[in-house]
Parts: sequence; structure tokens; C-alpha cells
Amino acid sequence: MQNKIHFISGLPRSGSTLLGAILRQNPRFHAGMTSPVGGLVEQMLAAMSDQNEYSVFISEEQKRQLIHSIFNTYYQPQADKAVIFDTNRLWCAKLSLINELFPEAKIICCVRNIAWVMDSIERLIRRNAFDVSRLFNNLGERATVYSRTEALSQGGRLVGFAYSAVKEAFYSENSHKLLIVDYDLLAKGPQQTISLIYQFLGETPFKHDFENIEYDEPEFDLNLNTKGLHKVRQKVAFQPRQTILPPDLFERYNSLSFWEQPSPTRANLIVAKPKN
Repeated sequence: MQNKIHFISGLPRSGSTLLGAILRQNPRFHAGMTSPVGGLVEQMLAAMSDQNEYSVFISEEQKRQLIHSIFNTYYQPQADKAVIFDTNRLWCAKLSLINELFPEAKIICCVRNIAWVMDSIERLIRRNAFDVSRLFNNLGERATVYSRTEALSQGGRLVGFAYSAVKEAFYSENSHKLLIVDYDLLAKGPQQTISLIYQFLGETPFKHDFENIEYDEPEFDLNLNTKGLHKVRQKVAFQPRQTILPPDLFERYNSLSFWEQPSPTRANLIVAKPKN
């Protein structure tokens, strides 16, 4: 593809949709919520694996070109944009693939204290009290705040998978391609944070309007029976609040922010200072 491509990944409810909404104000950029590209790539990789008896007829170069074709085809309507940002939580688990396909690409990884991620999701569930959210598989998972957070934290689920993928990327050999962006810092200081993101990407600064952010995907959210999942507030601002999680549950997830601790990573960081 002729466009330059970068990736947005990270934890749910941590600002990836907000970041996409901000970046898309720049007429040179295309960005948005999670795209289907990651899922299509996963399906293509499976189809070319030894699960398919005909995979022996597909060379490594053909595999590369087939995966490239997904990006080329999906983003053909955005051919006039200089930079594409594709968003998906799985990209943090695909740094080796990204490095092979797009050696110059970088990954912006949005993170947030896991306790507040759970709090944010729980608020959405309670706000949609008459809807049965498709984030959960059965009545048992939906039963209480304890079963809901437990289900979401499992390895292959919304929060658990994303957390494991971020941790993999953070400690990987390709961690230098990563920029960790803490949601609280983005919300408290959007101008400074976006300026650092532009520096990381090597892009010319652009004057963003943080008072008039526009982004919503109501049809997608309705399909999940979780209205407001991707709605972005008009003004970028940090809103302090009391958690609605029980104290023991909040404490269970409060100490999982490994990106705040000193560690042997080459990842670039826009996060709170390491705790003593």
C-alpha cells in the first residue's frame, strides 16, 4: 500500500477510540475504532496454515502478499490519506508479523489501570440495565459484578487477552516500536500527549481541537447490546470519580500496571512516574 501505516492497540476502555477521534482531525490521517482488518488477517493466517491441506502450495512470499492484500483492499477508499492508523487489540500480539510486513510501522498502545478499566465496563453494563450485553456468554457470567469482572479477565476475553498481549509486546524484542500511552495522561493533558505522539511518529505537528471531538458508532454498539461503548465525549477532559466496584474487587486489579514499574523494556512511555 502507498500509505504509511501505524497501529493503535492496547487495553479496552483506555482511550484508543478517543485517540483515533483526535488523530482523524488531521486531514492527512485516517483513524477510527477497531477495524475488521485484524480479524481478517487471523482468518487468512489460519487458512494458510497446516490446518489446510493445500497450504503446501503457498510459498512464504505468497503468504506475505496475501496478507498485504487485506490492508490494500480494505484501505483502498482512503488512498488519499498519507497515514493510516489501524486499531485492534490483537496487534500487540502480532509485533513480529507487523515487523515483517511494515518495518517502519509503529504501535501506539493505550493503557489504563485495570481496576478503572473494569470500573468503566461495569458502568456501561449498569447504564444499559434493560439490555443483555453480548460481552458475556451466559447468565452465570452476567450474574454479579464479581462474575462479570472474572469473565472479562480470562485469557481469551475482552480484558484478559488485551492485557496479556500488551505485556507480550512490552517485553518483546520489538518493544522499541511501541509507545505506551496512559489514558489518564491523555485525558489530563491532551495537547502535550498528542505532541509527544507526533514526535514518536516523526510527523509534522498539527493543531487539534480538543474541545470538539466527534466520534460515535451506535450501530456497532447496539449490535453488542452495550450502548455507548465507542461514543467519545466532545471535550477531552479527565473526570475524577469514585469507583463503583466493591473495595476488594478494586484492590484485586489495582496493582497490575506493570508499565509503571522499572523494567527491561525498550518501549517508549507516556505514563505516570514509576512507583517507589
